[in-house]
Amino acid sequence: MQYRTLGRTGVQVSALALGAMNFGRIGRTTQDEATALVDTALEAGINLIDTADMYSAGESEEMVGKAIAGRRDDVVLATKAGMPMSEERNHRGGSRRWLVTALEDSLRRLGVDHVDLYQLHRWDPATSDEETLSALTDLQRAGKIRYFGSSTFPAHRIVQAQWAARTHHLSRYVTEQPSYSLLQRGIETHVLPVTEEYGLGVLVWSPLASGWLSGAVRAGRDITTHRSGFLPDRFDLTAPANRARLDAVERLARVGDEAGLTLIQLALGFVTAHPAVTSALIGPRTLDHLRAQLAAADTVLPADVLDAVDEIVAPGTDLAPHEKLDTPPSLLDASLRRR
Repeated sequence: MQYRTLGRTGVQVSALALGAMNFGRIGRTTQDEATALVDTALEAGINLIDTADMYSAGESEEMVGKAIAGRRDDVVLATKAGMPMSEERNHRGGSRRWLVTALEDSLRRLGVDHVDLYQLHRWDPATSDEETLSALTDLQRAGKIRYFGSSTFPAHRIVQAQWAARTHHLSRYVTEQPSYSLLQRGIETHVLPVTEEYGLGVLVWSPLASGWLSGAVRAGRDITTHRSGFLPDRFDLTAPANRARLDAVERLARVGDEAGLTLIQLALGFVTAHPAVTSALIGPRTLDHLRAQLAAADTVLPADVLDAVDEIVAPGTDLAPHEKLDTPPSLLDASLRRR
């Protein structure tokens, strides 16, 4: 296992990190299965576990807490808040009112007195940076969080938050958690240059592109992945974007074969090769999935393989831009761009 420094924090984290989104109802994972995944990951050298309050409505945090009981200090523990947790309109977002409550709920579910990294799950356009950063700074000073970060922020919001922290003399986000894979390279254009400029750690999610790069989605085969069951539109091969993805997957698989790599090794080796990336979050549902992904722990892609990848999916290109979750609100709501 390789280790990198998390931004400028001095904290050493593994290049592969365990994402716990599949723990609980989302992945139909039991507590015993979740604990076995954590056990195997820690034995392999993974020391960062990432979850969120909204994963299976808190069930993921509860499972992570039980799985790490008795070895809390061996884990860099990260969770997230900000996504809706109920129909109540104030049980979401980045306000002080909600973040204080959300963190207490997360600590209770996890069974710990602090988390190492607390992340705002999405940028909240209804809340000022000063409001959110002030609340997070106070929670940090109270010892309930060690550091805090952002997730899936557009580049301009990352910059704005850094300046707001400086202007108001508050602690700043020290990490960003964006989506990044062989098929979704858009963050190379703006986000990763900004994180490098400000020295942020980068924990990338969906490095296997929701299963497209797991080896289970190939030409001539029925698509039966877990994700395709509840997100069928993302795997509908009558859609032009999905046909383009399948073509890219086939070409990438041939590059991997020629280099003696599985598609998973190619995919994870690619995202961790970028100098701005600290860790790739893997989200296995089963031990077999985890073991296949751990095989990429020491994968280092040579220059000719990286060049071949660039020929298939150009740098900075998203093959499925409609699935991006960092689109500015003004592009989604016409009333924000018209008088």
